[in-house]
Amino acid sequence: MKFNTMTILGTQWGDEGKGKVVHFLSRDADYIVRYQGGNNAGHTIVINGSEHILHLIPSGILERKRCVIGNGVVVDPAALYDEVALLRRKRFDVRGRLFISERAHVILPYHKFLDAVKESSQKIGTTQKGIGPCYGDKYSRSGIRMCDYLERDTFAELIDRNLAEKGPVIERFGDLAALRRRMLAERDRYARFLQPFVCDTTRLLIGAIEQGKKVIFESAQGTLLDVDFGTYPYVTSSNPITGGVSVGTGVPPWYIAKTVGIVKAYTTRVGEGPFPTELASPLQEQLREAGREFGATTGRPRRCGWFDAVVVRHSIRVNGITELVLTKLDCLRGISPLKLCVAYRHGSHTTLTDFPASRKVQRTVQPVYIETPGFTEQIRGITRYRDLPASIKRYITLIEKHCGARITVISLGRDRNETIYK
Repeated sequence: MKFNTMTILGTQWGDEGKGKVVHFLSRDADYIVRYQGGNNAGHTIVINGSEHILHLIPSGILERKRCVIGNGVVVDPAALYDEVALLRRKRFDVRGRLFISERAHVILPYHKFLDAVKESSQKIGTTQKGIGPCYGDKYSRSGIRMCDYLERDTFAELIDRNLAEKGPVIERFGDLAALRRRMLAERDRYARFLQPFVCDTTRLLIGAIEQGKKVIFESAQGTLLDVDFGTYPYVTSSNPITGGVSVGTGVPPWYIAKTVGIVKAYTTRVGEGPFPTELASPLQEQLREAGREFGATTGRPRRCGWFDAVVVRHSIRVNGITELVLTKLDCLRGISPLKLCVAYRHGSHTTLTDFPASRKVQRTVQPVYIETPGFTEQIRGITRYRDLPASIKRYITLIEKHCGARITVISLGRDRNETIYK
């Protein structure tokens, strides 16, 4: 049986424009599902010139779709409360449309504290939102899930156990008794807010899929930030790849009909870590300003570089991507020539066409570029692929050729309406 399902994920280091693409492709969807990550990522959607930034709730909420936060997501109750309040102020009501897995793990104040302590010494480039420590508790079997959070006695018992374990680190910087009182008080406040949204989302999703509903699974971050297939250790703490969908929702793998990869027309990353095609200033700054490349969550300037086909091929392979959506093409206007990295040179004689696992190799490879003329024409406002300048079509063809996948949708601007089918 062919199900009406689709995974939409990033093929680079995140910030590929997933929020806009999900919003564009979700117009006829019934459910939009987040399956991993937390509020360490931001999805920016522009509707009729009005900007909306979401960190936890799937972007389909702006289309009044049913939105699901799966068990693979780690949830900060305070951040979710603020996001729902912001949506309500903008007249987007989430009642009856937001569902949170009872198995999703909860981010607590000590997770954020431990995250900040570790980042101060290791410089991984985390957002210090408590994501990593929360996932760490999950996999060490000391995590607190939504169903535990809603039961006050269970929650109190679990935080006592965890504070006893983490106390030697935390008490150097604060009062454990005061922290315990704070967490119980916050729990009492947020549990009442969360209760109507928490349910068995696996049952909900499988039932919807089997009824023929259209379900879109939306990743946070990108493949090169995947904890297994990214530039480890400069990665997130979860699996944004398509394999993370089943783990993060409970939906069987064979229920996923199609995987769409989002690829930016150039490359960016935030924070530390290898970046083979990173540009030198002032071209990097020109691209950063044109693309508004500043983190939606942290505001940090993103590092910018040329398109890297080695990275995207790696993503296509590990995700089983069937088609690509190309974003931010308009931001390359006025840059010529345009360069595409098609391989890496390692040492004097070795050429690599696959993305290496070794952090040493990742840091020392030299990109092998091909060049193509740039464009100066204004392409925002174009509504048909055939009307694009010939130089842009050549660039698109080169991306398809060297990545080995077909581009089906192209974004020519920030607004959802500035999107065309190829």
